[in-house]
Amino acid sequence: MIDRNELLTDFLARLDAAPWLTLDTEADSLHAYPEKLCLIQISIDGQDRLIDPLSGISLTGFFAAIREREIIMHGSDYDLRLFRKWHSFVPTRIFDTMIAARLLGEPHFGLHALVKKFLSIDLDKGPQKADWAQRPLTPRMEDYARNDTSHLKALSDILRARLVELGRVEWMQESCERLIADCAVVPPADPEVWRVKGSSFLARGALAILKAIFEWREGQAIAANRPPFFVLSPETMVEISVRASMDQPWDEILPRRFRPDRARTIRDAVAKGRAVPEAEWPEIPRHRSPRQTEVQKRRAEQLEKIRDKQAAALAIDATLIAPRAAINRLAEDWDQYAPSLMRWQRTLLEQA
Repeated sequence: MIDRNELLTDFLARLDAAPWLTLDTEADSLHAYPEKLCLIQISIDGQDRLIDPLSGISLTGFFAAIREREIIMHGSDYDLRLFRKWHSFVPTRIFDTMIAARLLGEPHFGLHALVKKFLSIDLDKGPQKADWAQRPLTPRMEDYARNDTSHLKALSDILRARLVELGRVEWMQESCERLIADCAVVPPADPEVWRVKGSSFLARGALAILKAIFEWREGQAIAANRPPFFVLSPETMVEISVRASMDQPWDEILPRRFRPDRARTIRDAVAKGRAVPEAEWPEIPRHRSPRQTEVQKRRAEQLEKIRDKQAAALAIDATLIAPRAAINRLAEDWDQYAPSLMRWQRTLLEQA
């Protein structure tokens, strides 16, 4: 485990000379709130190493060393968002083996399935939901973490060769570039962040209560360093909001494990929500898509047939070329929405 600056400095010298590198991360989203980056797994030729971001070491030199390198990863969207959120790091180039597998038409594109198929190796799935913030890590957790990167180079070589053979290298490059760009965007503050599953069916008075409960739950989750769903489930939040808005008793549906102080503070939150003036009750915007004209329907059907025919010929998932929502937008206005497609997607639809 690299948990001291001098160990990291020594490793960076080897990293600079390494012809390739593979990378993965572990976070504690199932055990803490907000989540944090707990572990960085990295493999270079002959070495599988673990870097401990929780140890207080400086990672500035590490991220500088890998910024201009091609980084081999698998299912990297979550990892890239963790890097951007916690370390403002955005890589220049990646080779994502999950993307490669999907572009090759692999029906099972999880790491375990791919490693088993192409390398005949069965990986341990056991510690997937472990608390990666715990220290020290168990030997099994360390082995599991190293396995996430130790086989990626061999796997990427096989997938890369197949992409070359099928003429899909440019698809791969463009898809990885799009993923990097998407993950580098800081999401805007969501004014409706308090919305939970089932909230779209609530009356406005109940929504005011739900918003107050959501804000209360956020504070409780941060104070307890536990994910919000451990504090109170969305279903219970919605039911409390409905009952309270109708002046019906709701204390009975609180979890039995609730401490007295937590029960008291949620009552305060409900009272706060009920006290919101009607003029200030939240209202969920109803985003209704414009009704398709008959011409647009025919265009969408034609585009879908073209997409499906191309996908079948290429033996890939049709939604990789264009999901249904994109098909509908293209049918509405090709010139406006086609530029949002990647070049290879647009070319496949135009060629047909």
